[in-house]
Amino acid sequence: MPDSLMPDSPAGETASPEAPVRFDTKVALVVRTDLAMWQKLNVAAFLATGIAAAAPDALGEPYVDGAGRRYGRMLGQPMMIFAADGDQLRAVRGAALERGLTLVPYVAAMFTTGHDAANRAVFRAEDPDAPDLVGLALRGPKKAVDKTVKGLTLHG
Repeated sequence: MPDSLMPDSPAGETASPEAPVRFDTKVALVVRTDLAMWQKLNVAAFLATGIAAAAPDALGEPYVDGAGRRYGRMLGQPMMIFAADGDQLRAVRGAALERGLTLVPYVAAMFTTGHDAANRAVFRAEDPDAPDLVGLALRGPKKAVDKTVKGLTLHG
């Protein structure tokens, strides 16, 4: 298990890589199944950055290689990526909103934009009760996330 998944000890040292880690939160990415492969990867990448931005406390420490070179930080817990069709995405969104989970959306119109401000504009133009979702990221208490994605399969 990478050191980034290990909790920090009180002395600031990283816990043993052999120590089991239990997370009280869970991260789930839900990506629509009918997208092209490049779109699925793009959606998953953007959703993961949304979760990292919403939960900076969940980021691990920077990686350092054996030569002392520093690399960027990553989310310090696993992310499960689930497959869903449009109806399932809408159901997941509704359940996540009801449970108060951190929710990051990606709508189809975002594929037509080229920058963040344009993404926010096309998202705002969506029907707030029925956005054309192609992906969602969720983070919250483990049991609540598990209930929200219940019945979905992991993306293949």
